[in-house]
Amino acid sequence: MRYSRHFKERAVSTLLGSEPADPVVVAKSVGVQPETLERWKHELSLPPVQKATPTGINRLDAIVATSSMTEEQRNAWCRSNGIFPSDLAQWRATASQSLEQQTGTDSIGRMQRARIHELEREVRRKDRALAETAALLVLSKKLDAIFHKDADE
Repeated sequence: MRYSRHFKERAVSTLLGSEPADPVVVAKSVGVQPETLERWKHELSLPPVQKATPTGINRLDAIVATSSMTEEQRNAWCRSNGIFPSDLAQWRATASQSLEQQTGTDSIGRMQRARIHELEREVRRKDRALAETAALLVLSKKLDAIFHKDADE
C-alpha cells in the first residue's frame, strides 16, 4: 500500500513528538510495521546526502597525514574523516604516478634542451663555414677579373 508524504510525516512526528513514543505502539496505531515506521523516520529526518569530492589539496593533506600511520591508525583516521581506505590508496597511487610522469617530463625536457643547444652550435659552425666559402668564392672571382688571362697566353 502507498502512503502519502503527509501521512508519513504525521506518523513520524507522532513518533518524535515532544514526548517520544515507542515505535511499536505508534506503528500499531497508524497501521504499519515498526520497520516501515523506522524507514520513514530515516527518510524524512535525513536530507539526501551527497558525498563531497575532496579537492586536490585535501587529498594531498590526507596522504601526508596518513603516511606514517599503521594500517589500524589509518583505518581509524579514515573512519573519523569519512574517507574510505581504498580511496586514500587510490589518491596515493595517482599522486605517485603524477610525480613520476612529471619527473620523466623534466628529464626529457633537459635532454631536449641539450639536443637543441648542440644543434644550434652545429648550425652556427656551418653558417661560419658557409660564409667563409662564399667569401673565398667572391675573392677568387675578383682575382680572376683583375688578372684576366687571355686565351692566347
